[in-house]
This record gives sequence, C-alpha cells and structure tokens, in this order.
Amino acid sequence: MATTHAPLPDPTAYARRLIDEYRATTRAGDVLCDGDPAAWAAMFEELAAVASDDLGHARARVQRHAADIGTGFRIIGEADERPWPVSPVPLLIESGEWADIARGIVQRADLMETIVTDLYGPGRLVERGLIPAALVTGSPFFLRPMVGLEPPGGHHLQCIAVDLGRGPTGEWRVLADHLRSPTGAGYALENRLAVSRTLGGLQDRLNVQRHAPFFAAFREGLAAMCKRTDPRLGLLTPGRFNPSYPEQAHLARYLGMLLVEGADLAALEDMVYVRTIGGLKRIDALWRRVDPRMLDPLAFDSHSEIGVPGLIDAYAAGNVVLSNAPGAAVLESPAFAAFLPALATRLLGQSLHLPNIATWWCGQDAARATVVEDLGALMIGPAFGATPLGLPGAGMVAGADITGEARTALLADLVRRPQDYVGQEIVRLSTMPVVVDDALVARPFTLRVFAARGADGRWTVMPGGFARIGEHPDARAAVMGEGIWSADVVVHGPDVVPPVTLLPDSESLHIRRNPGTLPSRVADNFFWLGRYLERGEALLAAIRVMLGNSIDAGGGAALAPATVGRLVGLIAGGGAAAHPPSLGRADLKDFARTAMEAPDWHSVAAINAHARSIGDGSRDRLSADMVRLLDAPFPTHRGMLDRAGSLQRRYAAIAGLSAEHMGRTASWRFHDLGRRLERATAMVRATRLFGMSGASADDLSTLLDLADSQISYRQRYLTGIARVPVVDLVALDPGNPRAIAFQTACIVEHLKHLPVLSDDGMDEPQQAEATKIHAIVSTTTAASLNADVLGDLERRLGTLSEAIARRYFLQGAEPLRAVGLTLA
Repeated sequence: MATTHAPLPDPTAYARRLIDEYRATTRAGDVLCDGDPAAWAAMFEELAAVASDDLGHARARVQRHAADIGTGFRIIGEADERPWPVSPVPLLIESGEWADIARGIVQRADLMETIVTDLYGPGRLVERGLIPAALVTGSPFFLRPMVGLEPPGGHHLQCIAVDLGRGPTGEWRVLADHLRSPTGAGYALENRLAVSRTLGGLQDRLNVQRHAPFFAAFREGLAAMCKRTDPRLGLLTPGRFNPSYPEQAHLARYLGMLLVEGADLAALEDMVYVRTIGGLKRIDALWRRVDPRMLDPLAFDSHSEIGVPGLIDAYAAGNVVLSNAPGAAVLESPAFAAFLPALATRLLGQSLHLPNIATWWCGQDAARATVVEDLGALMIGPAFGATPLGLPGAGMVAGADITGEARTALLADLVRRPQDYVGQEIVRLSTMPVVVDDALVARPFTLRVFAARGADGRWTVMPGGFARIGEHPDARAAVMGEGIWSADVVVHGPDVVPPVTLLPDSESLHIRRNPGTLPSRVADNFFWLGRYLERGEALLAAIRVMLGNSIDAGGGAALAPATVGRLVGLIAGGGAAAHPPSLGRADLKDFARTAMEAPDWHSVAAINAHARSIGDGSRDRLSADMVRLLDAPFPTHRGMLDRAGSLQRRYAAIAGLSAEHMGRTASWRFHDLGRRLERATAMVRATRLFGMSGASADDLSTLLDLADSQISYRQRYLTGIARVPVVDLVALDPGNPRAIAFQTACIVEHLKHLPVLSDDGMDEPQQAEATKIHAIVSTTTAASLNADVLGDLERRLGTLSEAIARRYFLQGAEPLRAVGLTLA
C-alpha cells in the first residue's frame, strides 16, 4: 500500500499565520510590528519554504550552514570552540532608515578621528578644558609613546565598530564604540553566507544590500595608505586561543591577507618583514587584532611575547600601516561618552545624529553628585574597563541591585577614586523575533555596525552588520549583555542591488598559479601536522596488531610471546605507555588502554590532541572537512578494537583529503614531507625489530601488518613467508607506498621543489642529506640490510629533520642573520 504524506503547508498562508501569532503575543516596539509588513511577509515565506511547519528545522539548517563555513568562537578560559549561534530569522531594516543610521556612523567616525588626532598631536582639546586631562592620562588605553607620531597615510582610524540599541519607540542610540580591534565583521559576513544559503530567494525578493563593497573599500583603503603600489597586507592575530580566531582566519582568507602572528614578523632597519620559507618578505600593512599594549615590547609592555620588537619604530618611519593606530582605544572608555555630545557641537558644528546613552563621569564633582543621588535609577560601571574596587561584579551593574554592605563599599570608593566610575541611564531595547524550540518569541537585541575608510579617505558603512539577541525577555541592555544568538541584518529597499563581489570577474584574463607567501610558522605547522598524523597512525597500527593477535585472539593463533614483547617494546619505546609488569592478558589490556587514551603519555589521544591544535591554528589554509575531522572527539566505543578501527578510518579519511584535495603548494609539500619522514622512521624501527636475521614467522607477519603490506606480499609470493622478500617489500621496494625507499624518494622530490636561498645551483644541507639517505636505501639489498645500516638510517633521518627545521622554520632571530637571505 502506498505511503501517504501530509501536504506541505502553503508558504504564504503559513507566513501569515506566523506573523499573526507573533504579533498577538508581542508588545509594541518590536521591529516586526513596526516594520514593513510586505518585507517581513516575504522573509517568512522564504523561511516557510525551508521549514515547512517546523521552525526548529530551519534553525538547525542555518546552523549547519554556519558549521560548513567553519564559523566558531571561543569563550575565554575554555579549551574548545563553540559553534557560532545564528538565528534563521534575520533583522530587516528598510533602506531609508538605514541611510539615517549610516549617516550617524560616518559622523561619529569623523568625530573620533578628529579627537584622537588631537590627543596624540597638539593636545588642544585638553588644553582648552574640553576634555579633562585625567580622562586621557588616567586611561590604560592611552599610549604615551604614540604622542607626536604621524600615522602612515595620515589617519589613525581605518575601521570602527559601533554598538547600537533601538528603543521601544524606534529611535537608535549608541551603546559602545570599538576602536582598539573592532571584531565582528567576519561574523557578519558568515551570518550572511549562512542565511543566504538557507533563504535563497530573499536577495532578489527584497533587493538586499551586499557586504562586498564594504570589504573592498576597507582593503583598498588600507592598500592606499602604503608606500608601495602593490603592498603586502596581513592580519595580525594573537593566535588560535583568541576568542575570535575563527573569524580572523575567515577574514584573512576572504580578503586575501596573510594571517600572521608576532613570531612570523621581524623588524629590521625600520622595515617589517614576514619570515617565509623563501626568506624575509616585506609587509606594508597590518590589520591588527593584538592588544596594542602587546604590539612591541620595546615600546609598550616589555613582557609581551606576542609582539614584534621594533614594530613601532617602523610605524614611526612610515613604513608599515597599523589598523587601527595603537592608542586609538582611548576613546572606547565609557567615560568618554559623557563628553562626545559637546565635542560634536564644538568640533563638527552639529549635534550627534546617533545620540549616546546619557552618561556621567564621576571624575567631575557635579556628575558624581548626580550619580550618588540617582544611584537607584542608574547603571553604575567602570570608567576605563577595569573593574574598580567598589563594584560587586564586572561590567555595568544596576544601582538598585547594590544594597547593604556592597552599597556602603561603593559609596566609599566613589569618594576615594570617583574617576574610576561612570553612571549611565538604564536603556530598554526593542525586540525582534527569534526561534525558540518550534515557536517565534520576542527577544531584545543590539546591533553592531561597521565602517571602513576607502581609498579616497571617505567612510563606507557595511549595510547591516550583525545583531546580538538576548536569551531572556528582559529588555534592559545591561542585562542582555553579549546575547546568546546572532542574526543577519538585512537592509532592503525598492532599488535593484548590483551583484558586487570580491571574487574576480568570470571572464577575467588574470591567472595566478602561485598561491602566495608561505610564512615559516605555517610551514612548520603543516610539517608537524603530517608527522603527528603519521605517528598516530603508526602507533595505532601497532596497538591493533597487539590487540588482534594476542589480547583478543579468540580461537585464532596468538602471536609468540617474543613477538608480543617486541611489539610492547615498540609501543613503550615511543613513550606511549610504561612497560607492563607481564605479557598476561590483563596487563596487556591495561597497557593498550594507556597507549590509546592516556593524556599524560604520548598516546594516540595525546598525538591526536597535538594534531587538532595545529589544525585549529591553520584553519585559514585547511578545508572545513579537514578541520572537522581533526576536531572530532576521541571515539568512545565499548571495545578497544572498535575504537581503534574507528580511529583508523578517520586517519584514512584525513590522508585521503590531504592526498586528493590539497593543492600541490608548498603547504602541501611540508605536510607530505612530515608524513614521509615520520613513516620512514617508523618503518626503519619496525624493520630493525622484526626483520633481522633470525626473525620468526610471527615477527615477519607482524612487520607486514605494520607496513600494511600483507596483501601485496601474498600476491607476489605464494610459497609462504620468508625474511628477505618481506624486508625487500617493506624497506626497499620503490613501488610500495609504505616502503622506506618510497618515502626517501618523495623526500628528495619535495626538497627539490622547495625554495633555496642561493642561486649557485648547489644543494643546501637538507637537500644533500636527503640525497645521501636515498642513495643508501637505493643501493642496499634486502640480504645485506642489517641493524647497523638501519641504525645509521634512523640517525640520518633525525639529522635531516633538524636540517629542514633549521632552514625553513622559525629559529628565533637566526633567519635574520642567515647568509643569502633575501629581503623582498
């Protein structure tokens, strides 16, 4: 009998029902209730086409698209990333309303540029009393070494972010400014990608304004400030443990910037260079995400280990652009909001188009008296970011919630250090629809907007930004905090939007096969990613042989104790576990469990963690599938053999991705070079243990298992197992991808294609050593291959690894002194 399915709901009727049900339970002031009914109806019709009658399905789908893009973030103190939470329901803003917002953002950016230029220049605003001196010099974000330095290109600010709140009556007000290292533009882009893949028809139905012109303007503006006509641009990151590292990696890839850390850079003779596998390459501009106080240990915090010594000297010489200029964050202090309205009138001759929330800096007597008198009706918080002694918690706190001893302590500290505090009005926010379970509910939101300076010096505002949505219905901005969901912000209007993109025109004649500069740190990471993956796979193979042929050999023939003892020695020799008390079944099980899972040994789990760490720090160059495989949790199957099998399949998948999906760039060569070195070393050790004169049949069978060559051997030799043919297959056969000879041939080939420093045509040390190793393997016979030859090969492979590291990877200041190192 044919199966019948319930008919899918009509999208138009379903959208109308969603809107009616939502409006019936929502107070006035919600963006849906106040917005364009036709636009919201179109959006919900697109959503209905995806969700059918299950809004939870739509939420899961947009979240899946975000995961495919690789979007994530990290909470400070947590080891693992969290998925970026995206709502399937975007915030809709009509283009006319958005034009007013953009006008206010541009005005604010110009005002900020004028103020910061004066604070680090002539200082007239302080001199005339328009800004209290203590507000500047008392701020931890004011960097005295920057006073008097003219920023390259003539501007301190190239990119800013502003947090806005919409009141219940529809007015927009500024909640906070972000100048130090404005974060979130990448998340706005990723939100747009995830939502557009979910609601595919929304772009054309609503004429949605695009983000690409903003990013193009920012890149062109940054390049225009550089001295060279074809500048090299980089995004300076604190590293993978930074909360927004995934966003930084995505932005670097999207904008075509090098993602660099402080250790990748070197300042030399007032120039800044990237340490690459081809020498030092000059870099002209850095979009920094590093705290400005950590940028240069010679200029700011001498304890910084993530900065670049001499960077500020290069900046002062005009040879490197830093976006934004160090010290601009002085205007982020909440206390500055108290003075911006008057400064706008004085400096621009007009009031703020986007007003601040009312703020009182307690460093002034009248303002402090107002805050103390109206404490119960205000928010009270730190003036400069750091929590003062009198506050019970970090951030803004409702004065009405501070009672008893806490209130007494606050009032006392307001007398001792009033300059550490600000009071602000309590802001109530509009709400927007969000999917909770399978229903639409109203939640408060804030909007982060971005502006970038273009090549002509004028500001371009990203049409939309991203919204943060509160977890609870409480509409107070301070209670909402950072929010729990984010939403795409769609600016729509009647005019058709041209399909602007940062991607090249499909008919472009410009072709580039060079993938670009490879920093030494990245080469190092890919090399060790290959080594760790191969090391984990080799250790897993040894554990599986031991598990399958001794511990869990139910009815089949078990390995001889001598062979098991050699397997145990191979595993223990690599530091995966301590030698077991005996070769009994129970002791071997405990030994195998330690070698598989123990985090304080060089176990499979520990090796996987190292590989995962490298993958997390290389996501700008790895596919999302590769990162997901590396990030996958350790298997929890009940049996160890099942866990080992699951891991083996994961290793195979990763190897397949690297072999078939990675372009044959220098990154891939270092990755495969690491694999080949590690596999050659593992096979040398295995052959020395199980393939020498006097080896038993169990020893030889184990060697074939470790080399994954049982089938190959049986196809060639039908008369049984013999030592010399086994050794030839696993060590010297250049056609066996597991053989030592195959690895050494690949190593020589990789090193031949990697850059050299001199042009005399002579081999560098790493190339010469690889050639010697391959020559030894190629001229040795299986009958003459003994422990001494294998021991020499293992030592030479170690020497080769050190030579590769010395030539291509970071070695402190050594690359700055290397003979033949070019500066480009």
